[in-house]
Amino acid sequence: MATYVPNSPVSQLGGGGGVPRPPKGGGDDGRYPDSNLPDYSGRLRRARLGLICAIATVSMVFVSLTSAYVVRRGLPTFDDSSRTYFRDWGSVQLPWLLLAINTVLLLISSLTMEKARRNIARSAALAPVRSIPGISLGDEKTFPWLSVTVVLGFGFLIGQWMAWGELRARGFFVNTNPDSSFIYLLTAAHAVHLAGGVMALLWAGTTSLLHRPIEGQRIVVDVTAWYWHFMALLWIYIFALLAFVR
Repeated sequence: MATYVPNSPVSQLGGGGGVPRPPKGGGDDGRYPDSNLPDYSGRLRRARLGLICAIATVSMVFVSLTSAYVVRRGLPTFDDSSRTYFRDWGSVQLPWLLLAINTVLLLISSLTMEKARRNIARSAALAPVRSIPGISLGDEKTFPWLSVTVVLGFGFLIGQWMAWGELRARGFFVNTNPDSSFIYLLTAAHAVHLAGGVMALLWAGTTSLLHRPIEGQRIVVDVTAWYWHFMALLWIYIFALLAFVR
């Protein structure tokens, strides 16, 4: 009866026996610990997690402002001279047409921001294919959605500044009454947070001009896009709050 005798001990396999050792490390993502390639997918996940924490923080700020707005609206003020309580909430005539135009600008910018996010995600997905010698995907003409979003974002901020100017022209300042104080506070707080999103978009545009890796640009645009959508929803909430809780 024929038998098979191995030429080398089993313990030598993977060493000098010609059979390669299995790679050490690795995991579900298929990356090895000795790889010098940046882990863009991991960076994107961490950036999105940080964004969730930031959105939760901003949400709590505006929830607190809303609670203070509703409670202060129903509270009277005590007058020391007459020893009586009186209602000092007041009533502010808001420039509704201008605020509505600003709302439309912000909603359109949210659509263009989503277009920019999907375009750069597609470009990042095709980047490995483009790097293969001899492979050409043709010249693709892309629309500057990111630049349009920046312009619309600045348009919204300018529109808010014009709305504040209209309030001042009507005689409503920050210290006119509690109602005007909360209106300035809510709209200014939203504008400051939106300006942070505009700065992030400008940074993304700068990295594109500097020809940084497309994956790094995608992280900035992706996180800013979701933040931008949140800013649009937050403004609709503020607009509804000022319209119906008076």
